Amino acid sequence: MHPYRTHTCAQLSSANVGETVRLSGWIHRKRDHGGVLFVDLRDHYGITQIVADTDSPALPVLEGLRVESVITIEGEVKARVAETVNENLSTGEIEVFARGVTVQSAAEELPMPVADEQPYPEDIRLKYRFLDLRRETLHKNIMTRVAVIADMRARMAAAGFNEFSTPILTASSPEGARDFLVPSRIHTGKFYALPQAPQQYKQLLMVAGFDRYFQIAPCFRDEDPRADRLPGEFYQLDLEMSFVTQEEVWETMEPVIQGTFAAFAGDKAVTPAGEFPRIPYDEAMLKYGSDKPDLRNPLIISDVSAHFTQSGFGLFEKIVGSGGVVRVIPAPATHEKSRKFFDDMNDWARKEGYAGLGYVTRKGGEFGGPIAKNHGPERMAELYAELGLGENDGLFFAAGKAADAAKLAGAARIRIGEELGLIDESRFALCWIVDFPFYEYDEDEKKVDFSHNPFSMPQGGIEALEGQDPLTIKAFQYDLVCNGYEIASGSIRNHMPETMVKAFEIVGLSKADVEERFGGMYRAFQYGAPPHGGMAAGVDRIVMLLCGAKNLREITLFPMNQRAEDLLMGAPSAPEPRQLRELALRVVEPPKKEGA
Repeated sequence: MHPYRTHTCAQLSSANVGETVRLSGWIHRKRDHGGVLFVDLRDHYGITQIVADTDSPALPVLEGLRVESVITIEGEVKARVAETVNENLSTGEIEVFARGVTVQSAAEELPMPVADEQPYPEDIRLKYRFLDLRRETLHKNIMTRVAVIADMRARMAAAGFNEFSTPILTASSPEGARDFLVPSRIHTGKFYALPQAPQQYKQLLMVAGFDRYFQIAPCFRDEDPRADRLPGEFYQLDLEMSFVTQEEVWETMEPVIQGTFAAFAGDKAVTPAGEFPRIPYDEAMLKYGSDKPDLRNPLIISDVSAHFTQSGFGLFEKIVGSGGVVRVIPAPATHEKSRKFFDDMNDWARKEGYAGLGYVTRKGGEFGGPIAKNHGPERMAELYAELGLGENDGLFFAAGKAADAAKLAGAARIRIGEELGLIDESRFALCWIVDFPFYEYDEDEKKVDFSHNPFSMPQGGIEALEGQDPLTIKAFQYDLVCNGYEIASGSIRNHMPETMVKAFEIVGLSKADVEERFGGMYRAFQYGAPPHGGMAAGVDRIVMLLCGAKNLREITLFPMNQRAEDLLMGAPSAPEPRQLRELALRVVEPPKKEGA
């Protein structure tokens, strides 16, 4: 007999009754029924109930152990009586009468509970992550992550992609965030960078003729954490293809992404492959106030600026007259809502840093609120008719500069949808956002800059770069969005050396700068580069959505906290003086803040 187990804690059934077995695992729970002790024994696979009474030599040993101690039980499989069968356990028809027990490792008093799923302070959960990972939900989420990645790999291989591993120590790259720098001991005063993404390497693989590449790539960015982005590192399904248009990228990847979602969606519907809506960026910003729209929310934002060029509501007339816009978000069937609902929305907007969120109420065809009173009932009726709104629908207004109004309207659309229970929680709604602007104006730096990936191909090629207002140029660039989250981003790449130089000249970099910063790729393009494109899908976000988790720490093995600290391992930590001497480095204290 195996020294630790003949079966896992999920294998035994009524077919094993009468057998002598050996099980190993953790004491999950103990229940003392006066001379009879019930122990739930847990391993990676499941739970088996162990029974010990006064006839069992295991009883005094089990009574003296704390939960989470690791033990090996040898005993006889017995059938449970009908009224004690546990339908929620795969082993619920049986129990094991303990004939003997071996203590493999006794547990000290726990700093946090494992058996129960009640909320617990996150700093404790992260410090004792090895205990947290024993909890059922987190353990299940991690195994879902493993399965999702395996599913992605299989689908990519079936689609003709080959998996390559690109370097981790590399050169600094302009991916839009800060690099993590790694000092070189051999080359004093020089630094490697951890890759923000394998962008240049995967393009070089296309130049090298490999045609279809993918990897589950670790990426490193020194940026502030948030719920849908972990500090430090994250993983993405990275891919690149040669001789493709963006439509072919979409057609290739929709079955992969949709297939993975469908495999793990349970009873939730998933947008069918081949039917992902393709929404231009400008349209998304107008209708949804975001380039990450949640299509489960039926509310559509509209621009009604034309209705207020001449209006009794002077504030909106002034905003429109000075180049601003007025956007509206419907609030359907709110006739039974009190005025407090509308006032609370206005207060919420102010707390978010906006001047406010105007509104109009309507009940039985009668308009209410200052905007309606000043604009006039006839004009309001015209506006409602144009929007297709009914006699019991309310309306919220976001006014100001176009970008600010879009942002407020987008946030309000989400909140109104949630408050009114309009979000369809029964599906995963996927779509492509396409035709992103190639450039944007940086108000802080007072200059034109890339709005997204600098290696994208501008629509219209070098002719557009030479003859168009840069802020009107679109890119062959696209994001994949699901339920309000960007889950992938990609583009057709700029593989022409002269086009690449021109694109960077517009943001103030010279040909010499391009050769210095992106020399490897620039040189490669001189020797025959195929048209190519690809994308990267965020593994962490996809798993988070599929698990129904609210933040990425719930689907990650050993995450950092919100301050980018690893509480389990104590990172980051101060280096030893010897290490600094080897690297010819010294730590310089940051300047003290005023008043500190």
